[in-house]
Amino acid sequence: MVMQRHQLTCAGIAFVLYLHHLVGTIEVPLDSNIQSELPQPPTITKQSVKDYIVDPRDDIFIECEAKGNPVPTFSWTRNGKFFNVAKDPKVSMRRRSGTLVIDFHSGGRPEDYEGEYQCFARNDYGTALSSKIHLQVSKSPLWPKEKVDVIEVDEGAPLSLQCNPPPGLPSPVIFWMSSSMEPIHQDKRVSQGQNGDLYFSNVMLQDAQTDYSCNARFHFTHTIQQKNPYTLKVKTTRGITETTPSFMYPYGTSSSQMVLRGVDLLLECIASGVPAPDIMWYKKGGELPAGKTKLENFNKALRISNVSEEDSGEYFCLASNKMGSIRHTILVRVKAAPYWLDEPQNLILAPGEDGRLVCRANGNPKPVIQWLVNGEPIEASPPNPSREVAGDTIVFRDTQIGSSAVYQCNASNEHGYLLANAFVSVLDVPPRILAPRNQLIKVIQNNRTRLDCPFFGSPIPTLRWFKNGQGNTLDGGNYKAHENGSLEMNMARKEDQGIYTCVATNILGKAEAQVRLEVKDPTRIVRGPEDQVVKRGSMPRLHCRVKHDPTLKLTVTWLKDEAPLYIGNRMKKEDDGLTIFGVAEKDQGDYTCVASTELDKDLAKAYLTVLAIPANRSRELPKERPDRPRDLELTDLAERSVRLTWIPGDDNNSPITDYIVQFEEDRFQPGMWHNHSRYPGSVNSAVLSLSPYVNYQFRVIAVNDVGSSLPSAPSERYQTNGARPEINPTGVQGAGTQKNNMEITWTPLNATQAYGPNLRYIVRWRRRDIRGSWYNETVKTARHVVWNTPIYVPYEIKVQAENDFGRAPEPDTFIGYSGEDLPSSPRYLRIRQPNLESINLEWDHPEHPNGVLTGYSLRYQAFNGSKTGRTLVENFSPNQTRFTLQRTDPISRYRFFLRARTQVGEGETLVEESPALLNEAYTKNQVDIATQGWFIGLMCAIALLVLILLIVCFIKRSRGGKYPVRDNKDEHLNPEDKNVEDGSFDYSDEDNKPLPNSQTSLDGTIKQQESDDSLVDYGEGGEGQFNEDGSFIGQYTVKKDKEETEGNESSEATSPVNAIYSLA
Repeated sequence: MVMQRHQLTCAGIAFVLYLHHLVGTIEVPLDSNIQSELPQPPTITKQSVKDYIVDPRDDIFIECEAKGNPVPTFSWTRNGKFFNVAKDPKVSMRRRSGTLVIDFHSGGRPEDYEGEYQCFARNDYGTALSSKIHLQVSKSPLWPKEKVDVIEVDEGAPLSLQCNPPPGLPSPVIFWMSSSMEPIHQDKRVSQGQNGDLYFSNVMLQDAQTDYSCNARFHFTHTIQQKNPYTLKVKTTRGITETTPSFMYPYGTSSSQMVLRGVDLLLECIASGVPAPDIMWYKKGGELPAGKTKLENFNKALRISNVSEEDSGEYFCLASNKMGSIRHTILVRVKAAPYWLDEPQNLILAPGEDGRLVCRANGNPKPVIQWLVNGEPIEASPPNPSREVAGDTIVFRDTQIGSSAVYQCNASNEHGYLLANAFVSVLDVPPRILAPRNQLIKVIQNNRTRLDCPFFGSPIPTLRWFKNGQGNTLDGGNYKAHENGSLEMNMARKEDQGIYTCVATNILGKAEAQVRLEVKDPTRIVRGPEDQVVKRGSMPRLHCRVKHDPTLKLTVTWLKDEAPLYIGNRMKKEDDGLTIFGVAEKDQGDYTCVASTELDKDLAKAYLTVLAIPANRSRELPKERPDRPRDLELTDLAERSVRLTWIPGDDNNSPITDYIVQFEEDRFQPGMWHNHSRYPGSVNSAVLSLSPYVNYQFRVIAVNDVGSSLPSAPSERYQTNGARPEINPTGVQGAGTQKNNMEITWTPLNATQAYGPNLRYIVRWRRRDIRGSWYNETVKTARHVVWNTPIYVPYEIKVQAENDFGRAPEPDTFIGYSGEDLPSSPRYLRIRQPNLESINLEWDHPEHPNGVLTGYSLRYQAFNGSKTGRTLVENFSPNQTRFTLQRTDPISRYRFFLRARTQVGEGETLVEESPALLNEAYTKNQVDIATQGWFIGLMCAIALLVLILLIVCFIKRSRGGKYPVRDNKDEHLNPEDKNVEDGSFDYSDEDNKPLPNSQTSLDGTIKQQESDDSLVDYGEGGEGQFNEDGSFIGQYTVKKDKEETEGNESSEATSPVNAIYSLA
């Protein structure tokens, strides 16, 4: 006996009642209320792929999710053994999910977690299994080091360069480039094989112009490894011998290839020869599979996508050139991993019903079917008298409450396996109507309609329809009851109006629902527009008289050339037609009247032809700015939009090109008009986008080639409802105005952005470096000052808009800085004197800049003892930390004052002095000069000259007489030197003090004061005096007559004693 069942579907609430011999199945509807009430065994809803390769740099996520009622719990096995998640601190399971998370942030090796994982989802009604997930960690091993010799090859000979990439997981992508990272050009002569090798059908001299390097790109690490490049040396001959083709890959005349069903098959033939051969493909005994084949790699590869058993057979490639041809045969054998013919489906039965689970799979070789129940082999499960296993089918008879379980079907062969879960749930549920109560269905007379009544129950209820409480079941004639519970009417008539009741019944009870049907009159245009030919300036009328059901709202619209027609001041839309005043050439076209209700519509079309006025008459008319638009009207009022319609003014003989719509609001800037939008001159109605909480008023300005019209009179006001802000302020900045504050400013929202009353701003800030707690303040202005801040530290700032309706979305974070202060002194100032002409300065930035450095200020002055020169100033950019000073003389020392500068001013001063350069220079010169031969000779000559002079003096004294001292002849010795007015000064070191009446020049040499005396003038007189170093410092005068005096005077004569001193 065959039992009759119903299949139910309705508007997204889908459930199916399968009707088979010994089978009655129910799928639980998607209604969340029902699913939450009914018990349901677990069902796996999401899991990772079987072959799961992961990136070793990331955490590992092995997915497993399931649904059921009660909510399932999860457990895992690894390599067939229970995997205790709680014992491994790196492994956790997501809440209300079975997904494993393996965290490597605290260390660990991903390779330690490779293996085969399986997920178990359990509740009170059974256990569902995931597929076995083979977890592997991606690998990108390094290329083995090898020495690549230069390859010598004859011109015209074939050549293959081997790649042999390291075995990666997954396999790397291979490509060839030169060592200069230029791609190797490939064509039918030179190409890369599927194994990664580079094949030359024949080598040419030009192939030696570059080297060849094999590159492997690994997927997960996104790294590219490069093999040592090959270098070719092509030996040329007088002429290249043309040769017949020969296969470089595959070898021989035949080969075989096995491929699995459903994957892509790639056959490859690469041949050598001169000239390079052409490759063609054929299938023995038939054509290449239509719509599935694609030639690749310059016809050297044949790809057949989604292989099936019909694609097996013999394929052969034919390589040919003008010297001959050769063929290679490839025997293709198609095997198949298991694939479903009938995958087992969930089975929901009522107590006492019969059913069956069917698991049929195919493959090559044929797969073996194994049944499990709740994850255990069915042979090892407790006996169940109501269950019988017959190969690929399990038969259930007279099922009872408590027999619910999850069954697994495993179909496997040597090429793979399939695993499917299907639960058997035994339910007893009274009938339930899933449709809304008291539905109202409207239909146009004589149209087809359907009344829906989705239902559910276990056992499967019986559904019947009644009209107006009558006892007869509706089925037959104008009515047709469908298996899904719907009642269809082929042609709705007035007498079909009424209340329809659907009743669902099973042994546990019944449920019913009512549907009211109303049949409406159709909408018809009884007089439509007609084609017309009119003159420019006339007033045509297009008719559109409509008859419709009075209980339905009628809408009449007009189209011109299939686009909506915007009614202007020259047009008047009436209940039964459209009138055009002063018709112009632009009004010519197709006019369509569309009459519609919520249930149906009707339309009628006509063509309007406008005869133009001659051009010479048109040019005589003066052109002026258009008149202002008038009669503004607001319609189609909505929360965020409104339709504005206006009547255009006269264009004054220059067509209107644009309309500018402006608005004014009376809260933020009353009386100020803003541009809202711009529209073409062909329209006189537009839908305007509005912002919340704005009291709008609109006006329109017309524009033509002459200029703009005066604004129209304002429209009536339209107040939109408020809402929370949708954007936050822009231009957020934070900067200090004093050293202990930060002023936060932003661009406030305008009237169309406030969206509600009492607009305010929530200002939040916190130190960026320590990531402390957020501080906040609510203000109504566009400024807030934070006081008592540290000097120049970064702050994170957020400014969020808020009104009485709520807050704007979470704002972006901006970076600001507190106030600046004077910087500390630079960390150091190093002074180096590489020579007598320059001084090198080097310094470091301040330890506490207290702001953005704007530069450095260097003040320096030369000094010699207590005498100082004028102060000079140098300014430097903030990134300059070196300076070279060119000395004005080699003796002076310098004092330096260095200060860093921020926008607040200059900071603390770092003072340093240059070392005593003269001592250094003298020591250096002494080391450098004293060993020179010329210097030793000069010193000997001077010593000899001094000895001679002393002898002369001795002789003169021995002759008698004195040398009278000439009164007021020479100046007295002055112990202090005079400062030089130009800023230079005398060196005043006591250890190196010059003689009195001598002058110290800027270059450090000592000049004797001019004198008229000479030692040859001295005879008898006062006794001479000598310094401890032997210098002669006495002042002498000799009384001589005028002639003698004149004869012995000598200007700028230098005494030998002083000369010796100056050289000392």
